[in-house]
Amino acid sequence: MRSLALWKRVHASLSVTEFSSADNPSRITATAIDLDQDSLLVATERKDVFNDSETTVTILTVGGEAVAAEEGTPALVSSFPTPTQLAANPWSKGTAKGNARVDSSEIVSLHVLPDSHHAVVITRAGDITTIALDDETPSAEVVGSVDGGVLGAAWSPDDTLLVLVTGEDKLLLMTSTFDVLSEGPLHPKEFGEDAPINVGWGSKQTQFHGSLGKAAAKSSIPPTAVGASPDDDGHVRISWRGDGAYFTVSVLEGATETEARPHRTIRVYSREAALQSTAEPVPGLEHALSWRPSGNLIVGTQRFGNIPGDSPAQSESGSGLGAGRDGRHDVVFFERNGLRHGEFTLREQYPAEPGKAVSEQRKWGYRVREVGWSSDSNVLSIWIEREDGDIVQLWTTGNYHWYLKQEIAAPSGENGTPGRFTSVKWHPEDALRLILTTSSEIIQQTYAWDTFVSPSQPPDDSGSVAVIDGSKYISADILLTPFRSQNVPPPMASHTLSLQLPPELQLAQLKRTPVPVHAAFAFTRDLLAVLWEHGVMQVYDLKTRLGPGRGKVVDPVLLWAGRLNGAGGSRSYRQAIFSSTASESDPRVAVLATEITSDASDIVFVVSIGEQGGSASEVGLPAHNGRLLLSKNLLWEAPKGEIYEVNEETKSASHVAHFPEFCFWTAHAVVVGVDDVETTSLYIGLSHSSKLHVTNGEAVRTLAANTNSFTLTPTFLVYTTTAHGAHFAPLRMLAAVLKTLEAPLPEFETRRVERGSRIVTAVPSTMSLVLQMPRGNLETINPRPMVMEIVRQDIDSGNYGKAFTACRKHRIDLNVFVEHNQEAFIKGIPSFLEQVSDVDYINLFLTSLGQGHLPADLVARICDEIRAELERKDLKKYVNSILTAHVVKRPPDHEAGLALLLRLKESEPDLVEDAVKYIIFLVDAEKLFDTALGMYDFSLVLMVAQHAQKDPREYLPFLRELRALDHYYQRFRIDDNLRRYEKALTNLSLAGPERFDEAMAYVEKHQLYEHALSIWRGTDKYEAVLNVYGDWLFERRDFREAAFVFRQANRPEKAMIAHEKALEWQELFELANQQGVPADKLRDTAYRIAEELVSKKRTSEASVVLLDYAKDVREAVIALVEGSHFSEARRVIVLHQRPELLEEIIHPGALECRARIAEDLSEMREQLRKQVQRLCELRVRKVEEPEAFYGVEDSELHNVDVMTDISMAPTMFTRYTVAPSAVSKTTSKRSSRSKRKLERKVGSGRKGTVDEEEYLLKSVAKLVTRFNVTQADSASLLPHLLQFTDEHRAEAASLQQELHSFAAELKQAIEEIWKKTSESEEQTEPAPDSWAARMEAYEKQKHANPLDKVPKPELGKPEWKLRLPCAYGRRDEP
Repeated sequence: MRSLALWKRVHASLSVTEFSSADNPSRITATAIDLDQDSLLVATERKDVFNDSETTVTILTVGGEAVAAEEGTPALVSSFPTPTQLAANPWSKGTAKGNARVDSSEIVSLHVLPDSHHAVVITRAGDITTIALDDETPSAEVVGSVDGGVLGAAWSPDDTLLVLVTGEDKLLLMTSTFDVLSEGPLHPKEFGEDAPINVGWGSKQTQFHGSLGKAAAKSSIPPTAVGASPDDDGHVRISWRGDGAYFTVSVLEGATETEARPHRTIRVYSREAALQSTAEPVPGLEHALSWRPSGNLIVGTQRFGNIPGDSPAQSESGSGLGAGRDGRHDVVFFERNGLRHGEFTLREQYPAEPGKAVSEQRKWGYRVREVGWSSDSNVLSIWIEREDGDIVQLWTTGNYHWYLKQEIAAPSGENGTPGRFTSVKWHPEDALRLILTTSSEIIQQTYAWDTFVSPSQPPDDSGSVAVIDGSKYISADILLTPFRSQNVPPPMASHTLSLQLPPELQLAQLKRTPVPVHAAFAFTRDLLAVLWEHGVMQVYDLKTRLGPGRGKVVDPVLLWAGRLNGAGGSRSYRQAIFSSTASESDPRVAVLATEITSDASDIVFVVSIGEQGGSASEVGLPAHNGRLLLSKNLLWEAPKGEIYEVNEETKSASHVAHFPEFCFWTAHAVVVGVDDVETTSLYIGLSHSSKLHVTNGEAVRTLAANTNSFTLTPTFLVYTTTAHGAHFAPLRMLAAVLKTLEAPLPEFETRRVERGSRIVTAVPSTMSLVLQMPRGNLETINPRPMVMEIVRQDIDSGNYGKAFTACRKHRIDLNVFVEHNQEAFIKGIPSFLEQVSDVDYINLFLTSLGQGHLPADLVARICDEIRAELERKDLKKYVNSILTAHVVKRPPDHEAGLALLLRLKESEPDLVEDAVKYIIFLVDAEKLFDTALGMYDFSLVLMVAQHAQKDPREYLPFLRELRALDHYYQRFRIDDNLRRYEKALTNLSLAGPERFDEAMAYVEKHQLYEHALSIWRGTDKYEAVLNVYGDWLFERRDFREAAFVFRQANRPEKAMIAHEKALEWQELFELANQQGVPADKLRDTAYRIAEELVSKKRTSEASVVLLDYAKDVREAVIALVEGSHFSEARRVIVLHQRPELLEEIIHPGALECRARIAEDLSEMREQLRKQVQRLCELRVRKVEEPEAFYGVEDSELHNVDVMTDISMAPTMFTRYTVAPSAVSKTTSKRSSRSKRKLERKVGSGRKGTVDEEEYLLKSVAKLVTRFNVTQADSASLLPHLLQFTDEHRAEAASLQQELHSFAAELKQAIEEIWKKTSESEEQTEPAPDSWAARMEAYEKQKHANPLDKVPKPELGKPEWKLRLPCAYGRRDEP
């Protein structure tokens, strides 16, 4: 759907006085591109009028660093004489050059070698001349000469190889330093290395030939029928493939005395000049040759029919051309293996008088000089030499159809002589830049791909697209497709508009309707303007049908046709834009033009097209090669990106904005603010570097750097990228982004598209976006942002019906009605139901509402509003929708729906039957059956069961059983069956007192104790319920709660047992005394309680129980001594006057406690020394062997995908695992219990793991805590040891020394272990919370110092230190 649009035109002319003379002018014959300097080298030839054996060659440079302006005056590089072709190589018979036409050009090849920066000139005489372009005064040097002259030459794309065809019929392959790599014959007899092998079944005789029949399998072209075209110039053609791996040579063969008819042969050679294949014989094949850079096609031309001017005898013997219509001229394609691969017919005509030659040189009135491909393989140029002037046609292809997009006519010579091109060449890097030369002019035309789309806005947007196709001879065509009505894939179209200019408006050298250069649609009316480069324009009223119907989709009517002011002279017209400031009856078109023969600035013509004809005004612009913006205002972009607004009245242009670079594809949008008051102008531009810029005149932002197309809708900027995504940027958001340049670009909504997709047009009214794939086919999508925008607009305007239809069509969640504006929608529910009145649609909406993510209370509110409105409108009609409103609530209100059915059961039985079927469709039949049963209405249950097609044997026996029961017991059975246990218990409590025992069993079965207490509170059964509740708590071992419940239930015996189990001895003995328990039982209870308390280390409480309730002083003292409560024990002995217990119990107990402390100290000392030693070993290893300690990740393990179950030797990686020798099985799954066990194991300090040091530090910290407890025990023991016997006092002194020694050792170990280095004390700033920061923290944590994880422990105050007498301790003790 794209067309080629002329972007810019650069013109340069040679000065006659400087480089040539009037008597003997120079003639441009060749060009070359200097990519380093971005300049153009031009070669001119001037023959000596007195010596025809010598020609003067002059090399000039145009553009680049040599001159200031792009199209500045040509500068001289070098000039040198060279022998002519006739002087150096008199032609002889028997060679291909014998039939070659005499060409006035002596230069075969002009090329620039980028590595050495030399220009290489190869002449037909055989001289190879180089010119050092970097020298201050470049001079020509002949580096070699080829014997016999040169017939053809071509450099490889990488400039490393040169192919030459010599006058001695030899094929030479040379390096860039002109060393010969290969030499072979020009006319080999063999086919080549890729000769096909015929195995029979693949032969022509076994293939299907369709309508041609079996005769086609037997037919073959005899060698005598294959001839050359009379237009063949006889010269050799050489063309390289784009990757430089192969080259092809086209040569005229059979021009010897033994050959009856000359013919063209195409051969393909490898990079080493080895023959690969020979093309199949093609009658009428001509000299033109070009290999597509992408490599899939080799292009040539072929003539068909008879030769004009031949005698009848010659016609009967055969013309040697292809069999077909007289005058047919095809562009034919070959594959690398030499086989044909398609063709298309040129747009030239047969002579006016059939059978008569137009001229001797051009029998058909024209001939094809050359063909060539653009560097991106997208455009094919065909240079046609006509009797009335040369023309270059630009062809493109899509969907297997060839389009003629542009025609470039050569400027007429002096005195009106036909214009002739001397060379046509594509730029090797700038893909759509074409360089043409005449004998004295250099024309550089740059094209760009453009899509001619209609900018009309809703509701009149047609989405029309125009495609230029000039492939027909009689007329050029405009292919029109309005995508709002139809999506017609190219090369077809909804309507083909044939353009036929009257003779007075045609080009003189064409004498037919040329291909237009541009087309434009109007903003407000359905108009199309078609522009030709020579200044002719036509305006059509398309009359596009937007809605459905049987009439024509497009019915164009010509409104105006004419020639613009100044047309037909030296101006080139290249762009047309409609101006929307005009009235409906007086449309205006702005046309952009430039002077061809000078560097004058651009000119814009504003043409008013009225009923009385057209009038135009002219406005000059500041520069040339600019571009008009697609805008309602008249805007023009300068070559450097400045944007000007053109004022037609003042004939001036004022600067309004600028882009960072020139943007060929532009658009202008006016964004209205939220308050509908403030407006912002947005200028959007896409450059050839794929950058999408947006500016408001003050700030500029680049939205993307990989954009390949964009379009505007009233609310969105839609653009596609090379990452295969379509992005939808709201225009209001873009306006806000330009006001805050420091803020990052927001994330726009994105949709994935097919690889290489480009936007053709957007149709907002149909919410569609039309994309074209690289292969040419179209795809229409409905992007969610565009759909949602239209849906929101319809909802805001109250057009609920249209919005609902759009949501259904495009699968939009119907919750959008509520989410967009909740309160407005709730108020508009009556209008919504009025427009969306279909029951199925209402049900669909309610179902979507219930299954959405809206809050449950909001869903219930909306359902209730809709239900109430439907009931007011027509309950019978909308009964299904009302049921749906009940069902979709969260949780569903099934009972309300069934209650509605009960209400209608008597009055509308038929309606209820259908409604029951519908609600069964909505809700699971079993749930509905249970709900009906829970309503205790058996008729409703039977109705649901029957329509749900349940088996009567499943539910009838149960219903009969229920009918035989009492009222409340019946309901109890129903609720129990439905597992409504609390409700069932309530009904069972109402069934009578005889059911109380059953109720208690039911309570115990379903643990309904709290509900049972609420039911029987305040009745005589309350204590019985409490008793049952207490038994349940006692069984759960909740003894404390059970005791409380038993006391409330007036069950003291059970309460005492519960208190005893809970070790609540105060409450137990209180209750025992209140109940008058005998003394012996009370004593037994005291002994049991004391024993349990001692086992729980509650020795003080045990002594109180033994003293108060068992009256046993001895057992009380034993309990106190076991708890190390020596002071209390001695007090009890004295209080109860039992001194014998001091020596019997307290003295041995003190020594036993002393021994226990000594054992603990010894154990702690051994543990401390082992762990300190291990810590020292680990820290030495961490410093000396850090890689072995931490482990270094092996990059090779990143490529390991599968872990086997085979045991492997431990590596450094196993240091980070819990069990180094365990086998890892990735397929096993861990239970929650095993996961918890694994978490407990992590950091357990297994020897050899990386967390061993941290474990040891934690262990030392726990050891300090344990020692602090030991110090406290010792502090309470030492005073008593000093007051007993000498043995006790000696043990006290020994214990104090042990404590002092271990405390000092422990303190020293702590200071040594928790001593930090300067590196470990450095603190780093916390990183921001992100995934990368967390990963970095994790990596640091693996190498973190364990001292940072385990805090330093503190030793408790040594309260055990006492001043001992000299007999038991040292005087120097602290």
